[in-house]
Amino acid sequence: MKITETKLKGCFIIEPRLFQDERGYFFESFNKNQFKEAIGEEVNFVQDNQSLSKRGAVRALHYQVGAYAQAKLVRVLQGKVLDVAVDIRKDSATFGEHVVLELSAENKKQLFIPRGFAHGFVALSETAEFFYKCDNFYNKEAEGGIIYNDKTLNIDWQIPDSEVVLSEKDRQLPSFKEAILKFD
Repeated sequence: MKITETKLKGCFIIEPRLFQDERGYFFESFNKNQFKEAIGEEVNFVQDNQSLSKRGAVRALHYQVGAYAQAKLVRVLQGKVLDVAVDIRKDSATFGEHVVLELSAENKKQLFIPRGFAHGFVALSETAEFFYKCDNFYNKEAEGGIIYNDKTLNIDWQIPDSEVVLSEKDRQLPSFKEAILKFD
């Protein structure tokens, strides 16, 4: 397993070692000991989530604050997405910066997103099945979000606005500047 830190401290790209033969393939998607050694802390995942999205579906930049903040380990089981993590830690040297990574069933890459980040993705294939582990349970009262096309963040979602599909909830999300009041 290859684990590489991105330009955002605490945010890691994970590339599993693939074993292939005539039967197909096998890989270890998570190893608690290797993970702890690479990132320097133990993460206790408590919840798994899965979604299916059609092409152009943007699952906007969501986060949870305070005691309900979540770290996530994300990957794609089928299809391809552009995954985005935004550093919303006010005391971070990279506050307001983001990383983007193509995750696909083909490349099998994963992204570890620590607490204190907003996270979202867009489905680039006809459908994309997305899977993620969280280290904290979902809490509606602690939830926040940032509109996907925020001008301050200036994220290139690699898909035309005319093809974007948003939920009603995600259409109503505030800008980054409006949302930062909730980042504590």
